[in-house]
Amino acid sequence: MMRRNADHRLNWLLSSSVLSNLGDGIGKVAFPLLAADITRDPVLIAGLSAAQFLPWLLFALLTGALLDRVDRRHAIIVANLARALVVGAVAGFALFGPMSIWLIYAAALLIGTAETVADSAANVLIPSVVRREGLAGANSKLQAAEIVGQTFLGGPVGSTTFAVFAAFPFLLNSAAFAVAAALLIGLAGSYKPRRDAVSSTTLRRELGDGLRFLRHSPLLLRLVGIAGLLGLTSELAQAQLVLYALEDLDLEPAAFGAFAFVGGAGGLAGAAAASRLLARFRRHSVLVGGIVAAGLAFAGMGFSTRAVPSAVAFGVFAAAVVTVNVILATARHTLVPGQLLGRVLGVWRTAVWGAIPVGALLGGVLTDLLGRPRATFVVSGSLLLALAGAAFWLLRPYQAALESAGPGESTSAGSSA
Repeated sequence: MMRRNADHRLNWLLSSSVLSNLGDGIGKVAFPLLAADITRDPVLIAGLSAAQFLPWLLFALLTGALLDRVDRRHAIIVANLARALVVGAVAGFALFGPMSIWLIYAAALLIGTAETVADSAANVLIPSVVRREGLAGANSKLQAAEIVGQTFLGGPVGSTTFAVFAAFPFLLNSAAFAVAAALLIGLAGSYKPRRDAVSSTTLRRELGDGLRFLRHSPLLLRLVGIAGLLGLTSELAQAQLVLYALEDLDLEPAAFGAFAFVGGAGGLAGAAAASRLLARFRRHSVLVGGIVAAGLAFAGMGFSTRAVPSAVAFGVFAAAVVTVNVILATARHTLVPGQLLGRVLGVWRTAVWGAIPVGALLGGVLTDLLGRPRATFVVSGSLLLALAGAAFWLLRPYQAALESAGPGESTSAGSSA
């Protein structure tokens, strides 16, 4: 009965996640296409990606602390309703004008701010809706929900509807966020952490709790550093993906979502294979191998000018990164106490997701200097291969601890409900 109840709660969370990620996926295709209609300046295009991820650098710490104080289900509902309103306003501007790159940036900042709440809350809810032995599987399913929503559904829907008229994808985007908020009504129970489990009495001190915990965990510190560099070096190229598809591959805007769809297929394969790989091989080997595969895929895209090989390489990249993400998320869930998870995740995502806008802007500058987006993919792939080597040596002394950071082991994780 307990197992059925846990599965039921996880299903509500995953259903909402699919819908909210559908909204994200539509937006992540429609926003760059809207920006590319206004300008083809690679720095300005990269600025959009930076604007989308900048809130993680600015607000992830505060979000993490707040999520250890409030009901996490309610936080997701409010954040998704806020995103629905902002995207609805963008649809209005796209319909009636005037539209400018600066309005797109402003909308991206507001949506990104709400996303810090919704995505972080969904992540820290996982240990509350599944048992310990189900953590790796639940994290794989959450990754799969993200891929299905953002890439399999959101990417093609965003590009196809944008070709019909510019406001269409944003109207659908707004509706997806609203329905995602409504679905969480079915997630019964309270998901507010117990106040007697919170170690500090003031928000200011609580903001430092996550940093203090990480400072005393050498393994987690190294994983944060590796994840941050992975995000930065990957985003060098990913921020230029729309220009790579439109200019280097000569794709039409309507085909951009189909290109991303192939990446989603790879990501879904990675999510499905992650648990099996971790059951068969050492986590250290899978993590390093995943970064190597991601680097080779991006380097290959840089040397390709044909759509099919490039799409296949993008799928390999997505599969590799998703597998690495499953390892990182499972280690975090099992090494961090439930009542501290929001604050530790806040520090983690400040470092990791905060590195993404830096990578995006650097990618725009690189493309401007090198002349073609595909040259930036070569640089990104080379840096990822160097990162794989660094990760091998950084984690080598902690292989035993990394292996123990998995479901079924005796760790400090606990329910935060």
